Amino acid sequence: MTQGQLPVDWHGQQAVVGMPDEVDMANGAAIQEGLLAALAQRPAVLVVDMTRTTFCDSAGVRAIMLTHRQAAAAGCQLRLVIGSLAVTRVFTIIGAGQLVPIHPDLAGALAAAPAAPEDGPSAQTGS
Repeated sequence: MTQGQLPVDWHGQQAVVGMPDEVDMANGAAIQEGLLAALAQRPAVLVVDMTRTTFCDSAGVRAIMLTHRQAAAAGCQLRLVIGSLAVTRVFTIIGAGQLVPIHPDLAGALAAAPAAPEDGPSAQTGS
């Protein structure tokens, strides 16, 4: 994967960003750059398609959660598609599913109704 290049498919106002088989510290910075580049195109919804992803470490989680923060600030909803139980477990353990909708397949993520705007303490991750 070249720095900042992730495949992006458009479905109306929804951008679907395809993720690699492994997301880790070796490509975490490039992943974040690619996600932010897709977000800069101003989609209404940014879908991170991790269907093929079988491994994701903290660098990948960090890139995705920082993108979530940027997306929320831009009025864009971030959604995850995760096919691997191991990757789902990583995001579940850290509680990301409470901030970012997680879907088992791309069709479900694309068909999901828009979420209400985030309000209150759960909208602020304040680290």
